[in-house]
Amino acid sequence: MITGKITGSVVATVKDASMEGVPLLTVRLLKNGTEGEMVVAADHTRQAGLGDYVYLIPKKEASRIFRENPGPFDMAVVGFIDTYNEEL
Repeated sequence: MITGKITGSVVATVKDASMEGVPLLTVRLLKNGTEGEMVVAADHTRQAGLGDYVYLIPKKEASRIFRENPGPFDMAVVGFIDTYNEEL
């Protein structure tokens, strides 16, 4: 499981047809209480917003979470973290 914090959103005017209607978010990855690299993730929940702590799934599993229309996703938000106990 990968954890991260939503830092913004991405607007793409041209994208694969399977990605239509799927929000793309920028996520700052968290590891051992420190902020790491920033990635773009597809929002499977369609409810994540700025400042939310989330957990993500990477690689092939990220596209499989979109069962009805799998697309070329490399990272997907799949849930929320209610409380994050590490000092950032």
